[in-house]
Amino acid sequence: MTPFREPFERFAKVFEEAKQAIPQDPNAMQLATVDERGRPTIRTVLMKDFDTRGFVFYGNHASRKGRHLSAKKAAAVNFYWPALGRQVRIEGLVGTVTDAEADAYFATRPRLSQLGAWASLQSQPLESRAVLEARVDELTKTYEGRDVPRPPHWSGWCLAPDYFEFWKAHPYRLHWRDIYVREGDGWQTSMLYP
Repeated sequence: MTPFREPFERFAKVFEEAKQAIPQDPNAMQLATVDERGRPTIRTVLMKDFDTRGFVFYGNHASRKGRHLSAKKAAAVNFYWPALGRQVRIEGLVGTVTDAEADAYFATRPRLSQLGAWASLQSQPLESRAVLEARVDELTKTYEGRDVPRPPHWSGWCLAPDYFEFWKAHPYRLHWRDIYVREGDGWQTSMLYP
């Protein structure tokens, strides 16, 4: 049985190890959503923050993932760090972050990323790369000499977990699997066969 009584403390420890061992994007996570027909889809996004409320990531709310998250509030994420032989699966319900949180994070993004959030009609058909680059050029002129505001369609989500699975590689594929399942205000822990 795990010595951690709650999963957020355990995740913080593993994530700190990942940041030390993995130079680029240790915060990359695979986000699984379900479309209106019940079909699952997955993509990689970057976790930008986490605390006991959940795991925060940002993007275009009019995108495919945005539409899925708006229609079906349940989602799952998976962190996999092969260099550590570690994986963390998290499932739960998704809500949006506050406008103040989204504004604060947007202000930290590089200027070209801010312009890109306005320029990209994410998940819509793109005629050519030149069209996207022309949109960026036009927005660069529009916002020359002033701050780029956060687009109304761009914000963040917070996945509030009700399930964690911590996986650790072990010889002969006899891996460790510990789970935490939310039970009221606490967590029920148990182990799974590999």
